[in-house]
Amino acid sequence: MPEEMRTYWHTASHILAQAVKRLYPECRLAIGPATSEGFYYDFDREKPFVKEELDLIEAEMKRITEEDLPIGRFALPFAEALKWAADNGEQYKEELIRELPEGCEISFYRQGEFTDLCAGPHLASTGLVKAVKLLSEGGSSGAYWRGSEKNRMLSRIYGVAFHKPKELAEYLERREEARKRDHNKLGRELKYFTTSDVIGQGLPLLMPKGAKAVQLLQRFVEDEEERRGYVLTKTPLMAKSDLYKLSGHWDHYKDGMFILGEEDDPYALRPMTCPFQFTIYNAEQHSYKDLPVRYSETSTLFRNEASGEMHGLIRVRQFTISEGHLVCTKDQLSEEFKGVADLAVFMMDALGIGGDISYRFSKWDKDNREKYIGDEETWEETQSIMRGIIDELGLDAEEADGEAAFYGPKLDIQFKNVYGKEDTIITIQIDFALAERFGMTYTDADGLKRRPIVIHRTSVGCYERTLALLIEKYNGALPLWLAPVQAAVLPISDRFGEYSESVHRALKNAGIRAELDSRSEKIGYKIREARMDRIPYILVIGEKEEAGLTVSVRSRHAGDEGEMKTLEIINRIKDETDRRVILASG
Repeated sequence: MPEEMRTYWHTASHILAQAVKRLYPECRLAIGPATSEGFYYDFDREKPFVKEELDLIEAEMKRITEEDLPIGRFALPFAEALKWAADNGEQYKEELIRELPEGCEISFYRQGEFTDLCAGPHLASTGLVKAVKLLSEGGSSGAYWRGSEKNRMLSRIYGVAFHKPKELAEYLERREEARKRDHNKLGRELKYFTTSDVIGQGLPLLMPKGAKAVQLLQRFVEDEEERRGYVLTKTPLMAKSDLYKLSGHWDHYKDGMFILGEEDDPYALRPMTCPFQFTIYNAEQHSYKDLPVRYSETSTLFRNEASGEMHGLIRVRQFTISEGHLVCTKDQLSEEFKGVADLAVFMMDALGIGGDISYRFSKWDKDNREKYIGDEETWEETQSIMRGIIDELGLDAEEADGEAAFYGPKLDIQFKNVYGKEDTIITIQIDFALAERFGMTYTDADGLKRRPIVIHRTSVGCYERTLALLIEKYNGALPLWLAPVQAAVLPISDRFGEYSESVHRALKNAGIRAELDSRSEKIGYKIREARMDRIPYILVIGEKEEAGLTVSVRSRHAGDEGEMKTLEIINRIKDETDRRVILASG
């Protein structure tokens, strides 16, 4: 995000906070940063804000911009800053101040009667913010203070601001289009998935169409991994705490795990598969001639995500990934890493999203040592190796400190959802630590025991998240090879039922996913429904088609294509499926 817009949106967040304090002075302020798409502010109040209150707040924000209040910075000594927070009942600001060095001066910004703890920068006055809009349409959303369920739930209000009303109108138009493509809305409408309060948050149910799409993707991934030398494992969904203590997950990831059983003998649902596959590796002796070993598994995992983070299929508590771990020598590391990256790019290209991804080189934060295992020298060496491989591959990867796994750096493949929020869909990690923790070894050419290097990776990431991104990317019209229903057979009337059934049977026998719509409805209605369901091929059958042993073809990308012989359309659909053709919708 350009620094100019960061400053603009940060100023708008202060205008939001000022409006809330004017209307609801009992609210306590938490934080209000700029984001990549606008801004938000978190407030502590007894009940969430409802839509009517947000309308009042937005109107007050516009009044504040019309007042054109000068915005000025000032600083207070540490003790006076604490007193300001205490005197104003701002407990969250007090907590933030206490984390700063006691000898420093604390930065504040003032606009009119409103003052906020802030490092800045800000615009010169509130009047420079010309067009504001609050985006929390149904009311504020919940957000735990500092993202932890152990803390109080706050009320978060999102907003956006622009220099001109026209820019705001254009943004809102784009946002409305994005809302229509949002998988959380479209995926439910097209019956890919549903949720239930009785089952629980973050636990979506894949309906037949969603389950079929995931099954097709999973089969494709597993077959391609086998072709590339991976061997399949199947491991338990839970384990004793002993396993996670050995791997380090118990110390570094326990808050994100579901713990089961008695306190003195706890089990946990697995958040990842690596400790299980390492145990399989240790079940037999290995020499350097056996390496690399490439394990793969379609793994169902469980992570105790915060309730405020749940979103459709993108962030859930139970999910399935195309997980794998490669055990290799140090000399093999570069080629194996390149092979993993090549597999990931191959998968993205097959899905038609290769041009939409970006790369992030996720590194450790040496100032946050408790988050990681291993020493600084090993971290720096490993990151240097990964940086060299990334450069060799010619990937333009943005570096991100503090985003590494606790056991090693990673290359993240990123994809933006319809709202522009970036999510990780594939990760490739170099692990220098867990082989030693698990006592993994191989015998080298001299008969000496050596530690292998481990690469953690996914080839298509989390299936649920990938499905969500594909629904948004294609507006629900998945590519033919992934479409749950590839062809709909629509007889014009019951008179053509027998021939329609024979066409449907021929399609099914050829391995094409076809449906027969034999309802006593008008053909126009049935065609509209099939189009709304984004079915790639609609085959209409009437008197002329029955007489000529043909079908009338309407395709999603070309519209009405006229009559074809049944075998001709079967061969076409099979060919496009086999080649995984990506066609634009018409």
